[in-house]
This record gives sequence, structure tokens and C-alpha cells, in this order.
Amino acid sequence: MNLKQMHDFFVQAGIENDPRGKKEVEQILKEAKQDYDELSDDKKKYFDTDTLTNPYQDSRIIFGNGDEEIKNVMVGIDIETPELLLANQLKLNGKKIDMVLAHHPEGKAYSTFHQVIGMQAEIIEGQGVPINISEKYIDSRMNEVGRSVAGSNHQRVYDAAKLLNIPLMTAHTVADNHVATFLQKNIEAAKPRYLKDIVKFLDTMPEYQYAKTFGNGPFILNGCDKSKCGKIFVDMTGGTEGPTAIIEKLASAGVGTIIGMHMSERHYKEVEKYKINVIIAGHISSDNLGVNLMLDGLEKKYGRLEFIEASGFRRFRR
Repeated sequence: MNLKQMHDFFVQAGIENDPRGKKEVEQILKEAKQDYDELSDDKKKYFDTDTLTNPYQDSRIIFGNGDEEIKNVMVGIDIETPELLLANQLKLNGKKIDMVLAHHPEGKAYSTFHQVIGMQAEIIEGQGVPINISEKYIDSRMNEVGRSVAGSNHQRVYDAAKLLNIPLMTAHTVADNHVATFLQKNIEAAKPRYLKDIVKFLDTMPEYQYAKTFGNGPFILNGCDKSKCGKIFVDMTGGTEGPTAIIEKLASAGVGTIIGMHMSERHYKEVEKYKINVIIAGHISSDNLGVNLMLDGLEKKYGRLEFIEASGFRRFRR
């Protein structure tokens, strides 16, 4: 397996596990191709052609030509220059590292990641909020996040990888799709009655068990053990936290419980106001679950790889 094959597998697996459904994603890719074909030659040279086959702008090859043979992978939730220097030092000490895989986006994947937020409109529509309403709120949030990241030094980590000659890839939404779909499917199948039943289910996962050893396991943020679940929404993909105003719309659509990675104080006040139960599964632990599920599929297709655990990542195979 080479670097490009790994990238292509992650994108396809992300599509297969996209909460919006595969048909919706395929339509988005079709429309991207139509937009590209209508551009003049001058504008085509600046078009992000990766989006013609990859709908997840935060999941990309950051550095590497794609031909690199991959057997030994250093994986971390956050990879920046210090982690790349660590990888280089490990290589100097004799450790085999063919590439570094980051979960959170860097480089071009970070400068464009806000565009992934748009997928939240269809996800929220799936919870019963009309698309015309969800789109308006999500578009506003997407633009807000875009403005917030515009001034960042996007090339810093790319330059470090290039100077050290270490292939680097990010896998953000492609992994988050896995955890969102996996938990939604399995929690619905378990038919939990109370919030404590959901927490008990999450506690069976090795990623959440490991997080508990650091005092950071799943917990009920709003509600109590005996609060009834009602309609459950696993909200764990789509780039970043959505707009606070959408909480009221989710409550009106009948959502009784939200299961998320984390929740800001602004959002907490809204769910408290609209009486929606909230369970926080955990940020880094949920990231681990998504990456592990993705890597399980990769190893099933290409065979076992050697992983160097770094920056909050722990490999648990299923």
C-alpha cells in the first residue's frame, strides 16, 4: 500500500460512513465536477481539484507525492512541528516511520476545513429540521469559522514535514464520520431507556475505558441517570461545533438527547434552556474511536501495519 492508496481508502470509507448517506455525497461530488467544467482555464488553475473526488477538505495528503510505501505509521490526534521533530528523532534512533498520520487538520486541510461544516445542514435535516432553516444557520457558522482561521500560518506544519522529508496526511471528517455512524447505529440498536444506559454502553468501548483512567470518561452534562433518552442524536462530525441557534430547532424537531464529543458553555446554556439531555462522550477518546474504526478497515484491506502511538492516540483493534 502506498500513501495515495491509503488516502483514497480513507476518503471512500468516509463516504461509506457519512451520516448524510452515500447518494447525497455522490451528488455533491457530481455538482463539484459541473462547477469545475464551467470555469474558464484561468480560474481552473486555482480550483481545488481534490474536491472533485474528496468531499472532505480537512482530510488530505499534506506532504508527499503519494508513491511512498507505507508499513510503519506514527499516528497522533494533533500533529504539529514538535511531533514531526519527535518522529524525526525516533527515526534517527532506529525506529521505522514511513509517514505521520494526524487526525486534526493542518496545512491546506486546516485553511479549508470550515467548508466541511456545510455537511451539518443535511445531518440536522435528518433530525427533522427543515433544510431551508438548517442551511441558513449552518452557512452563517461556516463563514464565521472561515474568518477565524483565515489569518493562521497554514504552511508552518507543511514546511516542517517538507524540510524533514516526512510524508504527512490528515484524516479528520473521514474518521469522525466513522464514530458518528457507529455510535448512532449501535446505540439505537441497544434501545436505551435512560441516560445511564447510554453511559454504560459507552463504557464498554476501550477508547472510553482508557479515557476514564485519566479522569476523562463519558459523563452526563445535562440531565441525570434516570432521565429518559427520547430521540437520540449522535452529533460527532461536520468539522466543528454548530451554531447555538440550532439547539432550539433540534428541540422543536423532537430531539431528546444529544451525544457529543464536547460542548461549549454557550451551547450548554442553550440545551439547558430547551431541556435537551446531553451526554459528553469525550473529545480525544471519540477521535480515537473514529480513527481506530477507520484503521480497522484499512488493515482489513491491506494487511496489518505497525503503529507508533503519539499525541493522544492509542490503537485498539476490533
